[in-house]
Amino acid sequence: MSRVFKASLWLVSTLMLAACGFHLRQSAALPPAMQRVHVVVAGNNDLQRGLARALVASGVTVEDQAGTGIADLNVPVAIFSTDTLTVSGQARVTEYTVRYQVQFEVHDGTGQIMIPRQRIDMSREFSYDATNTIGTTAQVDAIRGSLNDDMIQAILFRLQAATRHPAQTAGAATPAPASSTH
Repeated sequence: MSRVFKASLWLVSTLMLAACGFHLRQSAALPPAMQRVHVVVAGNNDLQRGLARALVASGVTVEDQAGTGIADLNVPVAIFSTDTLTVSGQARVTEYTVRYQVQFEVHDGTGQIMIPRQRIDMSREFSYDATNTIGTTAQVDAIRGSLNDDMIQAILFRLQAATRHPAQTAGAATPAPASSTH
């Protein structure tokens, strides 16, 4: 009886996930020129580690040093900021937004621009409780971690788009900033 219950529970869970549209993320199909990549991120070790893990999961070899035949993924800007959204009648902040801006560019193994500098902006809003300041710090840290994970996926999507549309990404001038708010 227990095995039948477990099997039916597993089957119902699988069907529910399929019905809601949930799909496991696949690894990104990156351009052939990016099979070996050197990643440089200014000031955000979590983003650098996450990008390196995601690239390895996509079948890319992440190199410690730049060199001939090694693409260069450069992230010169990775900045978090926190802004006040609303203030209560007692002049207390009640809502904040955490913003995350990243700019990146990719050069192929010969130094030619593969993907010109692009900007991605993301943000999350949260309510502030003046009676629970410790929870607020943990909440901001969790939001930053979530934004970092989403940013890694957004960068991989842009890199994957370079595979599908190489003429548009390589020959394009610096594009207008793209914005994504979640």
